[in-house]
Amino acid sequence: MKTIQGAKYRWQIPQHDDHVALQIASKYNIAVPLAHSILSRGYTSDAQIDEYLFSVYERDVAHASLLKDAEKAVDRILYAIKHKEKMLVFGDYDVDGITSSALMMLCLVPLGADINFFLPHRVKDGYGLSSKVVERAQQNNYKLIITVDNGITAFKPAEKAKEVGVDLIITDHHRQHTELPDAFAIINPNQNDCPYPYKKLAGVGVIFKVLSLLYEKLGKELPAKVYELLLLGTVADVVPLTGENRFWVRHGLTQVNKIESYALKVLKQNGKVVKPLLSSTDIGFSITPQINALGRLEDPRQGVKFLIGADNKETELVGTVLLELNEARKEIERSIYNDVVKQIESKKIDLSKENVILAASNNWPPGVIGLVASRLVGTYGKPTLLFHLTKDGIAKGSCRSISAFNMFDALQANKNLLNSFGGHSAAAGLALPIDNLSTLKDNLEQRVAEQLTPDDLVMKLVLDAQAQLYDVNKKLLTDMHYMQPFGHENPEPLFYIPNVVLVQQPQLLKDLHVKCSVFADGIIKPILFFNRPELFQKLQAHGTQPFDIAARVSENHWNGRVNIDLLGVDIAGI
Repeated sequence: MKTIQGAKYRWQIPQHDDHVALQIASKYNIAVPLAHSILSRGYTSDAQIDEYLFSVYERDVAHASLLKDAEKAVDRILYAIKHKEKMLVFGDYDVDGITSSALMMLCLVPLGADINFFLPHRVKDGYGLSSKVVERAQQNNYKLIITVDNGITAFKPAEKAKEVGVDLIITDHHRQHTELPDAFAIINPNQNDCPYPYKKLAGVGVIFKVLSLLYEKLGKELPAKVYELLLLGTVADVVPLTGENRFWVRHGLTQVNKIESYALKVLKQNGKVVKPLLSSTDIGFSITPQINALGRLEDPRQGVKFLIGADNKETELVGTVLLELNEARKEIERSIYNDVVKQIESKKIDLSKENVILAASNNWPPGVIGLVASRLVGTYGKPTLLFHLTKDGIAKGSCRSISAFNMFDALQANKNLLNSFGGHSAAAGLALPIDNLSTLKDNLEQRVAEQLTPDDLVMKLVLDAQAQLYDVNKKLLTDMHYMQPFGHENPEPLFYIPNVVLVQQPQLLKDLHVKCSVFADGIIKPILFFNRPELFQKLQAHGTQPFDIAARVSENHWNGRVNIDLLGVDIAGI
């Protein structure tokens, strides 16, 4: 492993046998830097490389019956359909929850199910199934409640459901606590005794498996639109794009690039996506944030109607609302981010002494703080917890972590301070009395000090391979398609490009982004560094001396032309 200190990150560049990389490049007819990238990701044998590059249903997709309680849940749903029992789908207000709810309606309504759905309002209702919702459902003669993308911590609502005679089926993908709710059935690959081999499905992936099994029992084919919803929810929830997730995202992209729903068309227009073929990156950065905006700022039920609606006029109207809400969300996110940055710059949060960022305000909408926490982790490389303070003395928060620090385990160790929590190692939600915030902060700081080394807290970039400017061409970009879809645990390749020089003065765009052109080996390439304004003066002062860049390669569609661009991440040697 070669190590270089960059302007912001410590670069880690894996070293591989050039002969082995050349053999892979030759066998698969791919660019040499990508052969090195494949080796860097741990795929060394022919079988591993084949599995990574080529998805195969029989190999990558396990049968839904392996999910604990899936058969039991399917039989109960079929009984409800047959006997005209009222069913209620209880979802979540993020894209995973919205697409999961839409999936249920899309698949069960055509089967004659008497079914309705409810998505909680983030502020008025809070996260997850409540006893109040269970009571209201029973009063309205619902016999079956099915949660999607939530429920693994719904202990009291499960008790209430049993008390009032409503069957509760929980479908979720978040980590379980020590105990499980006493429900009719729980389908979650992450419950301790579930034999399903792939544990990283999104919530929409779990309910998709249940519906696949149900349709299989009926001898029917799932509606084609199912795969679009599965694609959107999986990418939006930032689950690993490995294994079965990788298969279904690839399948979904193939489907939507052949047949585009009207809702997706509207979202593409809103996001100004002009590429002929959508990628997972387009979905994650341009498409799903618009759907997420509904759950973050307004009534998420509109999102379900938008995704499954057949009325083009209504879809356009909701699409306009989504665009406006997403722009408002961006502005609110910028404001909160700047608030926290000011606290850091003024030493109110002193990162020379503190390894956990914790900030709170009664002015921050709870629907946006998770996004801001993610951005702060990217900026400072520290576990981050942000809280919305309510009038009744409760702090409702979202947290994001670094790879070396398991946030779920940390919250589990502090559960005596919390009213509720749930999530994963890298991201979680929680609620606690405001008076407990300082104790939680102290305990997390102590846990970081005990568990992490100074090196764990250094911001790092793991690069895939060395490349030269002449490698950045159409073949490289074409061959990169074999490595897609890109996302969590399968990021776009990041290249180490050494010894380039500036050929023009850098430009500072919108006081945020730095644009310049670099030269090496007779090649000139433009490069853009997003959100790195501090590089402007460094590059300006450096003159014509050589330096190194860490960059990704992208396809830029503009005015009918396709350019191959460099997106800079960091520089070194300056």
